[in-house]
Amino acid sequence: MNKIKYLLISVSCFVMVGCASPAHYSAPASNHIKPAKQRVNLDDTKKVKQLLKKEYAEWQSVRHSMGGMSKRGIDCSGYVYKSFLNRFGIEIPRSTELQSEVGRPVKQAQLKPGDLVFFKTGLFKKHVGIYLEDRRFVHVSASKGVTVSSLDNSYWAGNYWQARRIR
Repeated sequence: MNKIKYLLISVSCFVMVGCASPAHYSAPASNHIKPAKQRVNLDDTKKVKQLLKKEYAEWQSVRHSMGGMSKRGIDCSGYVYKSFLNRFGIEIPRSTELQSEVGRPVKQAQLKPGDLVFFKTGLFKKHVGIYLEDRRFVHVSASKGVTVSSLDNSYWAGNYWQARRIR
């Protein structure tokens, strides 16, 4: 019985490691992040798409690194945090868990560029990306690094959790 308890506790510890850094971590804005000169109106979908595509072009294929915040490696919530600050002049929380609580909920059928999309990828593991257009979102994949994926992909469709709109 003790072996089973030990095994369950060990497995639980590994599973609890999520995509994002711990919720208590808050990266300072001075951490090589250049905030946008002024806040961007996120209702301007054309501008939002343009800025997201520029940000993606700068980060494309940068590898995944848990807790990372640089071109040497970044995690999903770090990419979202930096993208919102760099491109939109909006500071949001650093962790996936806290990002999932900001803004307002939005239905998947009503997604607009710049909305945050969230996935439950394990028992205690969550993942975040930024909606682009045409059911595609930019995020940091553990295997591909910064990439664009489709909400229609069976993995993402099966693990979809919620979306939030920051305004």
